[in-house]
This record gives sequence, structure tokens and C-alpha cells, in this order.
Amino acid sequence: MRLLRSTDLALRLLMRLAVAGDASPTTREVAGDMDVPYTHAAKVVAELQHMGLVDARRGRGGGLTLTGKGRTASVGALVRTFEGDGDVVDCEGATPCPLNSACRLRGALRRAQEAFFAALDPVTVADMVAEPTGALLLGISKGPGAV
Repeated sequence: MRLLRSTDLALRLLMRLAVAGDASPTTREVAGDMDVPYTHAAKVVAELQHMGLVDARRGRGGGLTLTGKGRTASVGALVRTFEGDGDVVDCEGATPCPLNSACRLRGALRRAQEAFFAALDPVTVADMVAEPTGALLLGISKGPGAV
């Protein structure tokens, strides 16, 4: 299974904020650190803020901070939210699959997808930045709080 770019960015952004300490990097700084377009990062930040995982403050002294809820968020729940409820394959697309009425593959893929999410459910954002990952994240940051 391949994650959407927005899912990947959301996870990396949360990890980056989890090791930021007292620093509050801006969306533009985080986008630069991760080499992604600012507009894409801004959309992901807005979704994370809506979910209550990130606080975003504008203006002087502003920036992004991880909330307590963000630190303990389940990676499985995050991936489910960003990936949506869609099936792994599109059996109903522009050209519906002729096997649709008697296919067993769709159910097997759905179970595999759920097993993937279930394996990520117990993992939290805090777990993802445990050593040695946290120090590495700080080392690759170009913004405030970088080592």
C-alpha cells in the first residue's frame, strides 16, 4: 500500500514538531525543511489544526506547536483520516470490473488494508520520535531548534 503525499507529509510534520522543543517553526520553515511546496504544507497544517493535533499561531512570535493530543495521536487513526475510507482498488471506476458481482479479491484487499491500519493503531507520534529518530530529525532541520 502506498500512502498519499498528504498522509506522508502529515506524519513527518507531526514528527518534526514533536522534537521542536521550545521552537515554533512556521509552516514555511517546515515546508522548506521537508522540501515540499508551501501550499501543500499549509493544507496539511490546516487539517492537523482542525483535528486538534497542531496549534498554529500567526504573526510575530507565531508558528506551529504540537498539542498534547497530537503527541499521543495514534498513527493508525491519522493514516485512516488522511487516506479516507476508499478501497485499495477502484472496482466501480469509469470501467467497472466485470468480476465485481463474484469477486473475492476486493474483500481480501479490504482485510489486508484493515490489518495495515490495525498494525499502526498502537503506535503514537511520541513513539515515532523516540531515540535515535528524534536526534536525526533535529539534525536534518534547517530552521530554529536545529542542532
